[in-house]
Amino acid sequence: MKTLMTLLVGLMLVISTNVLASSVETYQFSKPEYEQRFQDLNKILRCPKCQNQNLADSNSMISQDLRREVFRLMEEGRSDDQIVEFMVMRYGDFVLYKPKFDDVTYFLWLGPIGFGVLGLLILMVIVIRQRNKKLTTNGSEDHLSQDEQAKLDAILKRNLN
Repeated sequence: MKTLMTLLVGLMLVISTNVLASSVETYQFSKPEYEQRFQDLNKILRCPKCQNQNLADSNSMISQDLRREVFRLMEEGRSDDQIVEFMVMRYGDFVLYKPKFDDVTYFLWLGPIGFGVLGLLILMVIVIRQRNKKLTTNGSEDHLSQDEQAKLDAILKRNLN
C-alpha cells in the first residue's frame, strides 16, 4: 500500500511539472537595436484575442504568432511604420491601442470632450434656473403686503385671546 501511494505521488509530480512548464520565446536579433524596437512594437500592438492586453503581455497563440511575424518583418528590414501598417491591413485598426485620428475614429477621440462640454452646459443651465427660481420666490413669498400683514395680526390676536 505504501509503495502504491509513493508511486502515485511520484506520478502526480511528473505530470504537474509538465503542466507548469511553458515555452519561453527567445529571439536572436541580427542587430542589437532590433530588440528594443521589438519590445516597443509589441507594446503598441493589441492582441486580437485578449482585447485588453498588448502582444508583450499576452500568452495566447495568436499573440505568439504575431510576435513571430513582427520579428520576421523586422529582420526583413521593414520600418516600424511598415510593420504597424502590415498589422493594420491584416487585422484592422483594432490591433492598435491608439487608433489613428480619421473619419472613422473621430468620435472615439472627440466624443469624451463633447460629452464633457455638454455636461458642463447642462449643469450651468440647471444652476442658473435654480438661482433664478430662488430669487423670484424670495421676492414674492417672504414679504406680505400691508393688508395681508394686518389680517394676519388680527387673526393671531383673536386666537390668543
